[in-house]
Amino acid sequence: MLGFLVPSTAPLWLDLVGLLGSLVVLAVGGDQFVIALARITASLRVRPTVAAALVGGLGTSVAELIVAGVAAAKSPTLAIGSLVGSIVANVCLALAVAALIIPLKVDSATVRREAPISVASVVLFGVVAVGGVTMLKGIVMLIALSAAIAALLLGQRRGREDALGSEMAEFASIKARRSSVESIRAIAMLGFMLGGAEVIVTSSLGVAKHLGFSEGLAGLTLVGIGTSAPLIAASIQAARKGEHDLVVGNVLGGNLFIALGGGAVVGLLASGRSVHVGDVALVLMTVVVVAAWLAMARGATLRRPEAIVLLLAYAACLPFVNR
Repeated sequence: MLGFLVPSTAPLWLDLVGLLGSLVVLAVGGDQFVIALARITASLRVRPTVAAALVGGLGTSVAELIVAGVAAAKSPTLAIGSLVGSIVANVCLALAVAALIIPLKVDSATVRREAPISVASVVLFGVVAVGGVTMLKGIVMLIALSAAIAALLLGQRRGREDALGSEMAEFASIKARRSSVESIRAIAMLGFMLGGAEVIVTSSLGVAKHLGFSEGLAGLTLVGIGTSAPLIAASIQAARKGEHDLVVGNVLGGNLFIALGGGAVVGLLASGRSVHVGDVALVLMTVVVVAAWLAMARGATLRRPEAIVLLLAYAACLPFVNR
C-alpha cells in the first residue's frame, strides 16, 4: 500500500525516518481512535465498566493488531515478535514505570475480575505459540478470544459500577458529539493507522537488515516497544492523576486482545506457514505477566520494588529473546 515510500533498499537514515514517522502516525491515530470509541460508547449509554472493557482492551491494542495484520503478509516472524514484544513492554514498561511514580492500588472489582482472564489469555498464547503459530492455532485463539470477551462482558453487566467505571466516565466526559460523527472519525483513524502500519513494517525490516537484527528480534524490540509507546505515555499520565485502575485495566485489556486477537490474526493470515519466535521470549512474556498479576493479587497493589524487578528482568532478558 504505502511500502513504496520506504523501499527495502533504502539507506539506514531513511528507514529510521520512516520508523519514527510511522510511530507518530500510529500514536496519533490510536489516541484519536480511543477517544472516538469512548465517545461512541458514552453516546450509546453503554455502562462505564462495560465501555472500559471495550476501550481499554480493543482501543489500546488496535495499533498492535493492525501492525500484526500488515506484517503477517510480509514477515510473519516480525508480526508474532511484535505481539510478544508489546505484551512484555506493556507490563515491564507501561505498568512498571507507572508503579515507580506511585504504587498502583487496584480498587476496582472489575479489574480484579478481568485480571485472571487476561493472564490466562497471555499464558494460552505463550503455550500455543511454542512450536509455531499455524492457521489451526489461530482459529483456536479466535475462539478463545470470543469466550474471553463474553466472560468479561457478562461479569461486568452483572456487577456494580466501581472505581474503573468512574474513571472511564470521566475520560468519556469530553464534549460529546453524535455517534455517527465519531464512527466516521474512528473509521478514518483505522485507515490512518493502516498506512502507518505499512510503513513501520517496511522500515523495521530495513533497519533490521542494516543492523544485523533478525526479523523476530526487530518485532520484539523496535516494533513491540514502539507500538506500546502510547500506552506507556498514557499510563504515566494516568498514574500522575491517581487513576490506578485505568492504568491496570488498560494494560490487562490490551494484553488480552494482543495475545488472542493478534495471535489469531497472524495464524489466519500466515498462508498456512508455521510462524516461530524465540522460546526465551515466550517464557519471558509468560513469567512477567504472571509475576505482575501475583504481585497485585497479594495486596491488590503493585509496589516500587516489584516494579524495579520487572524493569530489571526486561533488561536482563533482552540479549536472549531471539534464541
